[in-house]
Amino acid sequence: MKIGMSLAYSGEGFRETVDQLVELEKAGLDAVAVREAYTFDAISQLGYIAARTENLELASGIIQIYTRTPSLTAMTAAGLDYVSDGRFTLGIGASGPQVIEGFHGVRYDAPLGRTREIVDICRQVWRREKVQHSGKHYEVPLAPEKGTGLGKPLKLINHPVRADIPILLAALGPKNVALAAELVQVWEPLFFHPGKAHEVWGESLETGKAKRAPELGPLGISTAVGLAIGPGAGEMLQYVKPTVALYVGGMGAKDQNFYNQLMQRYGYLDEAEEIQNLYLAGKKDEAAAAVPDELVHAISLVGSEDEVATQLKQFAEAGVTQLNIMPLNPDHETVKAQLETLKSLV
Repeated sequence: MKIGMSLAYSGEGFRETVDQLVELEKAGLDAVAVREAYTFDAISQLGYIAARTENLELASGIIQIYTRTPSLTAMTAAGLDYVSDGRFTLGIGASGPQVIEGFHGVRYDAPLGRTREIVDICRQVWRREKVQHSGKHYEVPLAPEKGTGLGKPLKLINHPVRADIPILLAALGPKNVALAAELVQVWEPLFFHPGKAHEVWGESLETGKAKRAPELGPLGISTAVGLAIGPGAGEMLQYVKPTVALYVGGMGAKDQNFYNQLMQRYGYLDEAEEIQNLYLAGKKDEAAAAVPDELVHAISLVGSEDEVATQLKQFAEAGVTQLNIMPLNPDHETVKAQLETLKSLV
């Protein structure tokens, strides 16, 4: 099992953060992802990190699928794979209508269909084929009657480091998870509960794997976990609850919140409703307090070394291949020490 981590959204002290990342690479960190949402773009930061690190695997975590053309997405991934000597994974996802329509002014529609077409076009680009795609959502080249009529199939000028750059798809809903299991190398769920994952996603994963091309290899699963190891670590679980409350309560409209729906599928129907009602009423502290202890413990690595070793086994048995740590104590020396402990347990 690999151990990765994500960089925070804020972008404050970025150079200092990357200095620390270089030290964490030496301490055993395997991978890093840069988020995007509606903050600074992830790509420029990943280029800087590629130049400062040697073996650390890099990923966009994630870039949404609506505002870059499929060919530009492919070019960007090939460029990052080039400057990192083959260390990049293209992490993509649908995001949500609040960001896509509210910040970018682009219609949020057909995430499944668009994702499938984007993956096809990206792989054509990386194989240096003349890109030709006629789909419901994307047409390359553009049909003559829709433009100047001068467009013709082109292939990427450069030779990519890899023709099969790994793709990671962030997905929670049944159909999107099935798509991930069918099409991409890595699936990324959030708030992964190893004890309930098969019940919630097992059918979708089997549906997708039945259509999976053998050359893709086994499906990897990458998920984020809060991390605190040692005496008194259990008290740190309180710092996970506000994040869960933010997503379950405030990420999305009341009737279209993917994370709230996931919590309900885990069996926390009443709790999901209460958290959302409190959060949308501006009672964020009360919403965080309403997050069940059992859920927070299940989706985290928090406790003594023996307890964390047991939790690692549970994640591994549920199929997880990479854990992206979110240290609950941000002190750099503590993070480094806990990473080294975690690597010894893995």
